[in-house]
Amino acid sequence: MKLPLIAAAIALFSVVAPVNAAEHVVEMLNKGEKGSMVFQPAFVRAAPGDTIKFVPTDKSHNAESIKDMIPDGAQPFKGKPSEEVTVTVTQEGVYGVKCAPHYGMGMVALIVVGKPVNLSTAEAVKQVGKAKTVFAELFAEASKLASN
Repeated sequence: MKLPLIAAAIALFSVVAPVNAAEHVVEMLNKGEKGSMVFQPAFVRAAPGDTIKFVPTDKSHNAESIKDMIPDGAQPFKGKPSEEVTVTVTQEGVYGVKCAPHYGMGMVALIVVGKPVNLSTAEAVKQVGKAKTVFAELFAEASKLASN
């Protein structure tokens, strides 16, 4: 008699239990550990279903996805300057992110969700100014994940 009640309780708990999604906080800074006009951290490793919260610690920054640098089926996003943006990453792959006002100054970030399945496509996107250098470092880190 107790066994069916326990099984029902377990089934109910599994339906209403929250998913073990993580929240990753990325600060948008004028000056950070790796220079000026940066996302900190600039490289985020996430799992499908996780959220990335971009916090404008300093004003005049935004976070937006870069065209052709998100996985197939992922929704592009674009935050307003000085506003917090929260994105739930659902598709496995690489997500390129920029602060539009400071993109040429290298204010970019890379999010890798699960396996970096679209890494070569994202790497092929032309970058400008210092963003090219910063992305080269971020792609090198993502490549390590791809080879594991």
